[in-house]
Amino acid sequence: MTRRTRGLLLHGVLILGTVLAMFPFYWMVVMATNSTSDIYQFPPKLTFGGQLVTNLRNVLDSIDFWGSMLNTVIVACTTTALVLFFDSLAAFAFAKYDFPGRRMLFGVLIGTFFLPVGLAVIPGFVIMVELGWVGSLKALIVPAAANAFGIFFLRQYIHNAVPDSVLDAARLDGAGFFRQYLSVVVPIIRPGLAFLGIYTFIAAWNDFIWPLVVLVNPDQLTLQVALQQLNSVHGLDYSRIMTGALLSVIPLIAMFLLFARNFVGDLAKGAVRE
Repeated sequence: MTRRTRGLLLHGVLILGTVLAMFPFYWMVVMATNSTSDIYQFPPKLTFGGQLVTNLRNVLDSIDFWGSMLNTVIVACTTTALVLFFDSLAAFAFAKYDFPGRRMLFGVLIGTFFLPVGLAVIPGFVIMVELGWVGSLKALIVPAAANAFGIFFLRQYIHNAVPDSVLDAARLDGAGFFRQYLSVVVPIIRPGLAFLGIYTFIAAWNDFIWPLVVLVNPDQLTLQVALQQLNSVHGLDYSRIMTGALLSVIPLIAMFLLFARNFVGDLAKGAVRE
């Protein structure tokens, strides 16, 4: 097999993979622009329809979309900022400082990966009741202010990316823990922070189970919980549901397009070794 043939085969596989990955999003847009009766056709209709404006009006009339969007933006942005700060601080301490109990604490941190997420729902709800936070956005933000995955990921990143010699030089210059963190560590781990920030924002934006449990005030619902109200006991209006899903995805796409160039640029810089 010649190099040209291998190249064409590789490009063909990549194109096929891209098409398969993009098809669910394309199908969501098709369903959002058609009526429910068109969606139930067989064979299925694969072209855009003219019902998008009507479906948008139905969604906005059914739920408080903009209020839920605002709540979700507040939760996602605040959670992401807190996770980046606390996780990077903890990761720096685990990676570059030797303190009593470090191995045991890190082992406990790793052990939390083996616990099912649903196992913490009931104890977490009891804690929120005791604190009086049920029905408040604080119940979503504070418990998610730090997570084991972010600490583990950044600990490995800092361990490999931040040279000990640079930190030793900073200490000789009189830099303390926070000065080393701000002036040395943060600039070096920007690619890792960018990845963790995007990952955390998307996870907070799409979270459904925990907000469904702790949010009881209709004015405090997040977007995913509000979209769940589009389901009807008399039947599923797929056109309305897919329109709401499309509206919830657009901010994520905009965020990726806005930060993708900087994210890729930071990764490229991190790959260059002086």
